[in-house]
Amino acid sequence: MKRKDLFILITFLAAVMIVIFAVSRNPDWFAVKKDDSIILYAGTGCPHCANVEKYIKENQVDSKITFTQKEVYNNQFNAKDLQSKAKICGLPTDSIGVPFLWDGENAKCFMGDVDVINFFQEKTK
Repeated sequence: MKRKDLFILITFLAAVMIVIFAVSRNPDWFAVKKDDSIILYAGTGCPHCANVEKYIKENQVDSKITFTQKEVYNNQFNAKDLQSKAKICGLPTDSIGVPFLWDGENAKCFMGDVDVINFFQEKTK
């Protein structure tokens, strides 16, 4: 066996051992978990998103419930995440707009400032 092949084999085995060690320390690493988070997707400069942001600030929504905000116009990873949530809700990915809210607890989607604000109103009662 050539030195180069031996080096590749040893490197591969070391990588496998590291993965096995990591999984043994945290077995939930590969587990599929229920997504019970609330995610608000928005775009920089979007006027409807600004309406939602104004509502959140004026009503201190972020101090009443926990949710994550993700910008999608300048972040392709977030945009793809938005598309995956829309697919779960059975929405066509070519006509998704922001603001878009994912309610992971109920696996529901809300699109548009009116629907998103209504969601926050209900959630903060």
